[in-house]
Amino acid sequence: MTSNSTETTPKKKLSSARLTQPTNAFVEEFTASVQFDKRMYRQDIQGSIAHATMLESVGVLTKAESTQIIDGLNNIIIEIENGDFEWSIAQEDVHMNIEARLIARIGEVGKKLHTGRSRNDQVATDVRLYLRDMIEPIRSELFRLQDALLNVAEREADTIMPGFTHLQTAQPITFGHHMLAWYEMLVRDAERLDDCEKRVNSLPLGAAALAGTTFPIDRELTAKLLGFERICLNSLDAVSDRDFAIEFTSFASLLMMHMSRFSEELIIWSSAQFDFVDLGDAFCTGSSIMPQKKNPDVPELIRGKTSRVYGNMFNLFTLMKNQPLAYNKDNQEDKEPLFDTIDTLLGSLRVYADMIAAISVKKDNMRNAALRGYATATDLADYLVRKGVAFRDAHEVVGLSVAYGIKHKKDLSELSLEELQSFSDQISGDVFEVLTLEGSVAARDHLGGTAPNQVRAAIRYARSQREAD
Repeated sequence: MTSNSTETTPKKKLSSARLTQPTNAFVEEFTASVQFDKRMYRQDIQGSIAHATMLESVGVLTKAESTQIIDGLNNIIIEIENGDFEWSIAQEDVHMNIEARLIARIGEVGKKLHTGRSRNDQVATDVRLYLRDMIEPIRSELFRLQDALLNVAEREADTIMPGFTHLQTAQPITFGHHMLAWYEMLVRDAERLDDCEKRVNSLPLGAAALAGTTFPIDRELTAKLLGFERICLNSLDAVSDRDFAIEFTSFASLLMMHMSRFSEELIIWSSAQFDFVDLGDAFCTGSSIMPQKKNPDVPELIRGKTSRVYGNMFNLFTLMKNQPLAYNKDNQEDKEPLFDTIDTLLGSLRVYADMIAAISVKKDNMRNAALRGYATATDLADYLVRKGVAFRDAHEVVGLSVAYGIKHKKDLSELSLEELQSFSDQISGDVFEVLTLEGSVAARDHLGGTAPNQVRAAIRYARSQREAD
């Protein structure tokens, strides 16, 4: 007989028949996971509906029983999303809470749902479903950040800035070229996410506790119903594998490392000492005591949150390193670091895309900084080599020229022809074509170079690749 939908969830544990004494109250709370795994309620119900459909197809459930179970599960979704569902620590986790509520709603038929499965393969399926669902918004935010970088790169394709090695002025580049370097890092991150998704998208359901089940299940049908591309082929591995979660946190750690590097540069560039960019007031805060301050809190916080994601990755590595096959209660600890990584990554990508889209570039300050660091010294050396001077001799000539410029507080482009010729008689009037910042960046006109037309070509290629995907 179907019970009334207003019945409360039974307090007795569905899995307690073997035990002769009630669970200690503190142990009950300590071992429960419902406080954090209830966020997977949709995936849990999605998996249960597919399981019930499969059980009907193989004759384990009747059509009426399957329909009653599926209707009950859909009503539970409505209860949860309306805030009418009573989550119980006594039922330990999201799976038992939902199953207990189903039994309370539809009676004895609800007890048949768990036929041919275990919480071991159920939770492994839920986590994969949840992560698979979250990969899409993460990919969307990652693409949005890529688009923001391409837009800034296009706008600043001609903007000259100093390129650095060892945080010392090295050669002039364009700001657009620098933004494309960040973009390339994100391209690799997107590829890693795609690759990770392949391992996530494998079905554990049907492995049961560890050895499979005696019921005539159809795992291919379950996989099709849940959209899994493949099936976990070994029941022991299916219930105990958390490689996919570690792989995801590894991907996330690399992506956060890249954003941390971006952040470090934005923090430096927005300082009064550099004054290359303005991050926009919406992404900064003031000081409680120093009224002149504008602190780059967003990049600083993302730089800090990177260590949090690293910690989650090592948490999962350490969690799995000494577990024997198959499932162990340890694996309950996989969810919080995984969920935290998802939340941190989504938030970081979202705010970063918005911040990059709003960035203002101080072109004159960048250009003046490039003029102060003898950034075209390598261009002078290349000029001499093309005139027939051996590179090592050219290197020495330029070194002497720079020392002279430092002593007289002049950039190489500000030295007279006579001053330059005092270091080499191979220098002639055409040297000034390579000593200007514009001439320097324009000369690097090859695939991957910083020349403005190469930057624009790289942007076109990047957008064409994005459209193809």
